[in-house]
Amino acid sequence: MGLLTQLATLPLAPVRGVAWVMERALEAAENEYYDPEPVERELAELERALLAGDIDEETFDRREDELLDKLDEIRAHVQGTDT
Repeated sequence: MGLLTQLATLPLAPVRGVAWVMERALEAAENEYYDPEPVERELAELERALLAGDIDEETFDRREDELLDKLDEIRAHVQGTDT
């Protein structure tokens, strides 16, 4: 039966292949989106800019809040998938 099933569903092989590729692309995109490293790097750069006088305190606070919210989202996602 296994061979008969494979022969019968052979025309669907390209669809399964496309679905597999889409799943891998989605995984890669999620891994990149939920990577905390770029956010942490941007926080460090933001602090450097504040200390250098390139940005004012208000801009720093606003952007820092955005980045910290993003880190919270990343941590929540990681905790949700690890449990």
